[in-house]
Amino acid sequence: MQAFRKFLPMFDRVLVERLAAETVTKGGIMIPEKSQAKVLQAAVVAVGPGSTNKDGKVTPVCVKVGDKVLLPEYGGTKVVLDDKDYFLFRDGDILGKYVE
Repeated sequence: MQAFRKFLPMFDRVLVERLAAETVTKGGIMIPEKSQAKVLQAAVVAVGPGSTNKDGKVTPVCVKVGDKVLLPEYGGTKVVLDDKDYFLFRDGDILGKYVE
């Protein structure tokens, strides 16, 4: 069983896995680890049911499992599941999603 299947985010929280950093340029030059930029793209692996508004109705989360999203440079809560790093963000903190 995969780690994120054992973990369900609460309310409007979204669990994401950051995509791997580029280690080679398009020209084939290796990029040192210290020079690699922070990866702001991630894949959504689990979503909460949504937040409750003042009328008591649930507002669903804007992303779904499998979406590729753009994250803010800072923020999120690191969660380690089965020795892998995941991050929890609020739905409103996600900057956008990539459409294919």
